[in-house]
Amino acid sequence: MTRVRIIGPGRAGTSLHRALTRAHWPMAPLVGRDADLSGATEDVDLVLLATPDAAVAEVAAAIRPSSDAVVAHLSGSLGLAPLEPHPRRGVLHPLIALPDPERGADRLVGAWFGLAVDGDPLIEEVVAELHGRIVRVAEGDWARYHAAAVIAANHLVALLGQVERIAATVGAPLEAYLDLARGALDDVAALGPAAALTGPVRRGDTDTVERHLAALPEPERASYRALAEEARRLCP
Repeated sequence: MTRVRIIGPGRAGTSLHRALTRAHWPMAPLVGRDADLSGATEDVDLVLLATPDAAVAEVAAAIRPSSDAVVAHLSGSLGLAPLEPHPRRGVLHPLIALPDPERGADRLVGAWFGLAVDGDPLIEEVVAELHGRIVRVAEGDWARYHAAAVIAANHLVALLGQVERIAATVGAPLEAYLDLARGALDDVAALGPAAALTGPVRRGDTDTVERHLAALPEPERASYRALAEEARRLCP
């Protein structure tokens, strides 16, 4: 069976190490990126770089290339180029949030993964072992692919931060709005964004939108206005 070494004992690396260990893959011990990495491909079939994006090329360059082992990274914003010294390369980007190793390991099972179109086929075996699904990304498309991921996760969290701030001004807790948010996400999953859209923009109720803008604190208006415009793009 494929033996794996993960470089980078942070949340992503530890989550994946746990998930593959649970799947009974033989795993080498986690390695820090400051260790001697020259022989990282020895005695394994796959080396996964779970490092920050800015460190991927440097860490890859520290590893002696091998014709037998695949070297891949977990970044969603980089393609195969930072792995250039290695003849067998790949990208394995989990399209999920990994807040801590325990929840991360759970979420990796059945997750979507971004894989390089021209990556080594061994990466597909990892996804299959985790019962995952694949988005194949061309080399020139990684930045747009990752931008969509950031909007889906980080910007959504930032938006709920705005909900929390505005709700607090009327004495309401964020929790009171979370079922509304969950329901909207469920509707998007079932119907698609355009059909799931409700609210004043969908109804063409510009008076209500203007009342909202007038009532909001000044720092909150620009994002509300921008997202109202995004909502209009979904309207027939």
